[in-house]
Amino acid sequence: MQYSSPVAPVGDSSVTVPSSVKPILDYWMRDAFITYAPDGYYYLTGTTATPGRIFPKGNPHCWDYSDGIYLWKSKDMKTWKPAGLVWSFDKDAADWQKRGKPVPAGAVSVNGDPLDSFYRAVWAPEIHYIKSKRKWLMVACLNGGGGSFVLQSTSGKPEGPYTNLSGNDTAPIFPTIDASLFEDDNGDVYVVGHNHFIAKMKPDLSGLAEPFRRFAEKPYNPEPYIEGVYLTKYNGKYQLLQTVWSVPKDDGTYTFVMNDPKTDNKKVHSYDVVVAEADSIYGPYSGRYPAIMSGGHNNIFQDAKGNYWSSTFFNPRGVIGRLYPVTCRPAVVPVKWVNGKLMPDKARADAFYGVR
Repeated sequence: MQYSSPVAPVGDSSVTVPSSVKPILDYWMRDAFITYAPDGYYYLTGTTATPGRIFPKGNPHCWDYSDGIYLWKSKDMKTWKPAGLVWSFDKDAADWQKRGKPVPAGAVSVNGDPLDSFYRAVWAPEIHYIKSKRKWLMVACLNGGGGSFVLQSTSGKPEGPYTNLSGNDTAPIFPTIDASLFEDDNGDVYVVGHNHFIAKMKPDLSGLAEPFRRFAEKPYNPEPYIEGVYLTKYNGKYQLLQTVWSVPKDDGTYTFVMNDPKTDNKKVHSYDVVVAEADSIYGPYSGRYPAIMSGGHNNIFQDAKGNYWSSTFFNPRGVIGRLYPVTCRPAVVPVKWVNGKLMPDKARADAFYGVR
């Protein structure tokens, strides 16, 4: 068995989100996702809290309850206009999505806020333009492992409204969280499942054409919890982006491997992006390499000029999270490919954010 190197290059500025990067929108959001559309607009979505829900610690959160999926649009990635609630539990959800479950008395979120509502929230939405079909799709999931689903714009526009594909109107298309979508050069569309799974969709995008299968990967040893998966293509090769936490070791170095999750989860350092490459979409994928330290649960997209960017959101957990002046806000990180590897582009970041 071949394994990926677990060494986490904490402190290496060449692979870390530049300090010039700041929020592009003052709105509470996690898992920010951005795409550039044929109409010349950038579209932004992500995990949001229901507007107006503020908790004792002064922050909103998405853990127990949200009202649906929101969308924003921009011509320059600096000034964003709301496109509104494009999919809601009340108006658009199927019965299985609406059910939820009660919140146990005294339950709290991972941030320590009380969970005082019906346990039903939508997490990690993504918006995708499927070029070969000229369709707008969204993929999202329900909290608590409630499953992932794919939505289609009924208007043919990115603003929606969106409704369930027939393939997941009675059940999730993937059983857990953090699904994504990928369109290949030949028009084939795939659902990428959470951290390690993939399945091709039917040509009409009504559902899956095959069962989910595992990517052929070079895992860490032992493999930690991985999330925020995203698949793209560069230079004819498939690029598998995943998010994993770095943790300190006793010798002062850092690793992506948690030997004792109960202990290591309390001392996580940063939320990082690693990348593996393959000639075939199913793999085998190369060893993972650290690409964007502190930039986790992201996606990669190109602007009108073909430049590459990554989304990010300033995760509040971990040592690095406690250093941010503000957390859970969307931002963009200019990125580049150097010798075939993805990494931040500090010069473009400084220019975009006006830092000299």
